Amino acid sequence: MQLYFQKSFLFISLFASVILQAQQPQKPTSVEIYNQIQKLNFLGSVLYIAAHPDDENTRMITYFANEVKARTAYLSLTRGDGGQNLIGPQLRELLGVIRTQELLEARKIDGGEQFFSRANDFGFSKNPTETLQIWEKDKVLADVIWAIRKFQPDVIINRFDHRSPGTTHGHHTASAMLSVESFQLTNNPKIHPEQLEWVKPWQPKRLFFNPSWWFYGSQEKFEKADKSKMVHFETGIYYPEIGKSNQEIAALSRSRHQSQGFGSTGSRGLETEYLELIAGEKTTQNNVFEGIDTTWNRVENGKPIADLIQNIIQNYQFTNPSASIPDLVKAYQMIAALPENHWKPIKLEAIKNCISACAGLYLEAVADEQEVTPGSTVNLNLETINRTSIAMELESVVSLPNNKKTILNQNLTSNNDQKTALQLVLPENIPYTQPYWLNEKFSVGMYTVNNQENIGIADIIRTTKIIFNVKINNVILPFERTIVYKYNDPVKGEMYNFLDIVPEVTTAISQKVILFPNENTKSVAVKILAGKSDVKGKVQLELPSNWKISPAEIPFNLEKKGTEQTVYFEVTPPKNAEETTPKSYAIVNGKRYENEQTIIEFPHITKQQVLLPSESKCVRMDLKTSKSTIAYIMGAGDNVPESLAQMGYSVTIIKPEEITPERLEHFDVVMTGIRAYNTIQTLTNKQAILFDFVKNGKNMIVQYNTAGSLITNAIAPYPLQISKDRVTEENAAITFLAPQHPAMNIPNKISKTDFQGWTQEQGLYYPNQYDKAFTPLISSHDQGESAKEGALLVAPYGKGFYVYTGLSFFRELPEGVSGAYRLLANLIALKQPVELPNQNIKN
Repeated sequence: MQLYFQKSFLFISLFASVILQAQQPQKPTSVEIYNQIQKLNFLGSVLYIAAHPDDENTRMITYFANEVKARTAYLSLTRGDGGQNLIGPQLRELLGVIRTQELLEARKIDGGEQFFSRANDFGFSKNPTETLQIWEKDKVLADVIWAIRKFQPDVIINRFDHRSPGTTHGHHTASAMLSVESFQLTNNPKIHPEQLEWVKPWQPKRLFFNPSWWFYGSQEKFEKADKSKMVHFETGIYYPEIGKSNQEIAALSRSRHQSQGFGSTGSRGLETEYLELIAGEKTTQNNVFEGIDTTWNRVENGKPIADLIQNIIQNYQFTNPSASIPDLVKAYQMIAALPENHWKPIKLEAIKNCISACAGLYLEAVADEQEVTPGSTVNLNLETINRTSIAMELESVVSLPNNKKTILNQNLTSNNDQKTALQLVLPENIPYTQPYWLNEKFSVGMYTVNNQENIGIADIIRTTKIIFNVKINNVILPFERTIVYKYNDPVKGEMYNFLDIVPEVTTAISQKVILFPNENTKSVAVKILAGKSDVKGKVQLELPSNWKISPAEIPFNLEKKGTEQTVYFEVTPPKNAEETTPKSYAIVNGKRYENEQTIIEFPHITKQQVLLPSESKCVRMDLKTSKSTIAYIMGAGDNVPESLAQMGYSVTIIKPEEITPERLEHFDVVMTGIRAYNTIQTLTNKQAILFDFVKNGKNMIVQYNTAGSLITNAIAPYPLQISKDRVTEENAAITFLAPQHPAMNIPNKISKTDFQGWTQEQGLYYPNQYDKAFTPLISSHDQGESAKEGALLVAPYGKGFYVYTGLSFFRELPEGVSGAYRLLANLIALKQPVELPNQNIKN
């Protein structure tokens, strides 16, 4: 039976996974091997369920995976696409790719496995009713049932409470509600019978809710709460063999969520976790597996295997792990001879890992290129070394996906490093390497995955592999290795990437939003990138007929792989306001290539290729701007400076340490990026300079910051307190509180239509208390809530203006939302003196 989910390494990989790149081969220590062998004799599983990457309780996952030795997994219903990003400008599906990889890295540290559903994180939701409508509840429920039937957990643990809608993120509550509903359905063959071609109905034993102080409002309230009916156990375990506590391991795991700023400091000492039984059989002990046989007895003919593995554990030699290999091979044979069952493929893979680790068996397939195209021939270098005195033979290798077997019969003598050259001919129809959930068009709430077997797979599905068939004691063990590319960096040393299959050519429209404030023609740049050498053809730009394009096509000839060429089309917009989506594509030998290649590369995750349609957005709008120069101070990362440049402003990104009166003298406006006052400590000492800048007749525009983690409370020249108020309904009705204010009139007359077509949310983290010097300009609210007036606050200060806004300009501008551009142009253009209308100012 094929294993569809991301495999766990089944041992604690504490050091390598933190220091090394994700693609590098694991090299477990003797202690880690021992832990891996111990885990062979535990046949029980726990599934933790929540909504997003970083929702999981890593202390709990670490405890079950490493102390209990259970097969432990986290089902995150979404990939975190709707969050913010502290490490780069990537948002939406690109952020989801980053957060997926961060979860995979976290699981390598805490020992768990990782699953997903097809749900798309569409941003903050205030209730589960909205969430389940946008997610298409039936499909996500089917995915949860599918995950449970495949993983077959004995115990399910929900991170969130299904009984408290409206008290937390709607996604959170919805994840728990779907888990509770699934618990009653997974064993019913009439529920999603189409899944039963691959899986069987399954009934978990128990379903728990994992409360913490957060759900009670404070640690003090949690300590006083009645927990007498809850299961509780000590997770503050210290592992002397590795010198780390359970909490320290969990902190390393949680710190993989770098895009969300979840770096965590490890703790030590006693710590108790609690579980409330929601469904299933009661337990009289603090043991979630009570009444569940977690030994080999749950498998037909399993007891002799348990006895043999226990003997291996008792006789394990920490200074000579290879002494365990003969018995491990015997155990492998015994497991292979078992009737087909759920645990058989899992334990076969695990015991092979043990044998390989005990032998110091190094098996690697390295390509001489990192990117190749379909149909090409890849030169491989296979490295094989057995670092024990036990006789081994590399009987053969099988290359995938073409399933070609090469007989080698190489004796693997002790510590003799052997290299073998091999060529892999790729099929013409081999799929490109990219996140499979992005292959088809997706909606705001759901990704499209048509292949049932792929649903839930955590990572990119890579098909280029080598199977090393190694004979040990006359038993052939197949070891599968994904093909990699590696090189030496003079500073970082050995560097790894996976082999990627790329298109022969990709194109990209250089600007993701192209503004046409009038009928003038603009040049639109299209970049062409060669995925192979000697590629030539023509590139075209596709627009509606009322948009004029010249020339109709442009030829290109790229001689070397990896080279780029930029061509320019002259585009003339229609007379009236209109938005459209231009597409660029290349024609090579009659074949159309219409994807853009995006590379996501950060030190803490695996390099990712993302291929999406090469599109942009052309916006013909009525936009008037001033001739302002803008100094932009980046915060957590956004694409707003690019949008400002599109509007015609002169934009300079300045570093916080560069902020001096002299440096700012020639700018008209200072603008801070999102969460600048959460992430840039240097701004604490620069506030006086910035406020003097405003006082001397300039403008300062501050974009949203989160409440509770500000580097200074004096982010404005007047008192201002940020709350958690937000308006998640992007098209919530707007009320103008100061319709005559210049910010609503000069140079663009702002109307309610300017707030139509916003994406994901109107805004977030609005101030709810502020000085009477501020004028609130607009009010809106989500359904059933009170009006929120802190979205856009303007205050004169000296001769200039200070503006604080929680409006999501960082989302709207890159999406080409006309009203966002027009409103921001007015804020930039603010000038004194002005006559403000009489307002009811909130104190």
